[in-house]
Amino acid sequence: MYTAAVAISAGRPVVPALESGQWLVHGTWAPLVAGGRSHLAAIAGIVGLVLLGCGLVIRNRLEERRSLGNIGETSRDEFMTDRERVQKLVSENGGRMKQSKIVDSVDWSKAKVSRLLAELEEDEQITKLRLGRENLVCLPDHEPTASKSPEQPKSE
Repeated sequence: MYTAAVAISAGRPVVPALESGQWLVHGTWAPLVAGGRSHLAAIAGIVGLVLLGCGLVIRNRLEERRSLGNIGETSRDEFMTDRERVQKLVSENGGRMKQSKIVDSVDWSKAKVSRLLAELEEDEQITKLRLGRENLVCLPDHEPTASKSPEQPKSE
């Protein structure tokens, strides 16, 4: 008795003859049994896949731990007001920063940054100095010495 299943190889049918242990490929019979060391290759492949899977699991767990460690930092930044964020940004840049750089550093419009800086200047939290067509934003005691009037003592 002949049992056959048909597969396609390069557009031609491949028919296994299960009784004889051979395949009919492109009009010729090929042995169905692979080389004697095929089981070693299969075992090596399985071991390789297991090692790769373990490596990926370890990497993912390490990334989770790192992200859990950063949650405290991001939550502090999330609860900061916009005014505090601007003050912190200017402080991290040495107490002075151009207004255009502040706009580039935050995800807000120029109008919002300008409005926040005006509020901060009104509350005397910052000083805005006009430099040509740009504004220099300074924290108190970080203004350039040339910007102070001659009547002001140096301690202010």
